[in-house]
Amino acid sequence: MKKPLLIFCACLLFACGSGDNIELVAIGSDTQPSTALQKASKSKAKNVILFIGDGMGPNQVALAKFATGGPDHRLSFENFPITGIVYNHSADSLYTDSAASATAWATGVKTINRYLAVDAEKKFLPTIPELLSTKGFKSGLVATSSITHATPAAFYAHIDSRYKEKEIAKMLLDSDIDIALGGGQEFFNVTPSADTPFMIYDKKLLDKDLLNSKQQVIGLFAEDGFDRRLGTPTQLEMTQVALNFLENKSQNCAGFFLMSEGSQIDWAGHDNNTQYMLVEFADFDATVQAATDFAIENQDTLILVTADHATGGLVLQRPKGSNVRAQWTTGSHDLSPINIYAYGPGSELFSGVMDNTEIFERILQALDYENLDSSNCSN
Repeated sequence: MKKPLLIFCACLLFACGSGDNIELVAIGSDTQPSTALQKASKSKAKNVILFIGDGMGPNQVALAKFATGGPDHRLSFENFPITGIVYNHSADSLYTDSAASATAWATGVKTINRYLAVDAEKKFLPTIPELLSTKGFKSGLVATSSITHATPAAFYAHIDSRYKEKEIAKMLLDSDIDIALGGGQEFFNVTPSADTPFMIYDKKLLDKDLLNSKQQVIGLFAEDGFDRRLGTPTQLEMTQVALNFLENKSQNCAGFFLMSEGSQIDWAGHDNNTQYMLVEFADFDATVQAATDFAIENQDTLILVTADHATGGLVLQRPKGSNVRAQWTTGSHDLSPINIYAYGPGSELFSGVMDNTEIFERILQALDYENLDSSNCSN
């Protein structure tokens, strides 16, 4: 796994603390009022946008809030009317990796760490995009990691190891995913033909008019995970393109499903690097806000924001002057429960305490999946 270390200024005052792996992060000053969103006017969702902040535990959220605007600031998704708590153990451990956790959302079934969309006995599990494709839905994936990485792969790949990324890449080519944007060029070996997706490798080709003329798109903008220093597209840019593509393609369809992951919030936690985490979080938060603006205009769209697990054992200590003391206690995932935030039709289903497998069940309930007609859609 490549985890590029992003060392550049994010307009945040930052300094290392002394000892105990403590970093000092300046508290921001929020001057903009924030308005809580109201419950959506429609009871049934047509579209679902699922945001994953990989490794984003409650303390990562709190630190981003404090650093961005201070104690009275609200991140985009903190304005959502519904919040829940999610537990996330895998089938074989209280500890979960991204593959097992993403499989839980994508299929509603617990599996073993490293497995993707197969159960503990390696049996095939249908995913949300696969189920929805039989009902006339379009689907898309966005990630700042390789598009074959654990979280996005769980929505289309059925395999007993997340690390078999060349095999996973082949599964994407044959999948029901209509648009997939991320990294991972090194895992694909594609000879262009009329039967293969439209492949793009240059950020300049993220053109809405160009992509909307294609039936299936795969965009690969890095050899593996993104390094922002190399001019890769942001999560915001990719998500806006994917959202436009899916909205366009689903005009004569039942709706669409989009998963967009801020992959490297997790990588920053593994590296115990607060500055890196805040840079990734800023892109993630801006992306959620853009999708929220879409959902406000399209009241049939459900937005969910959650995480697979928390990473780094982040503890926020008593401030030192105008700085939060952020202490990392591990370089691995921790066992913290994570939050889920919901806005739009069906959002009330995500209130309270739940297991991560219930996210799958409640998404289908919000779409009234059992009563949807089986159909194909035309573009």
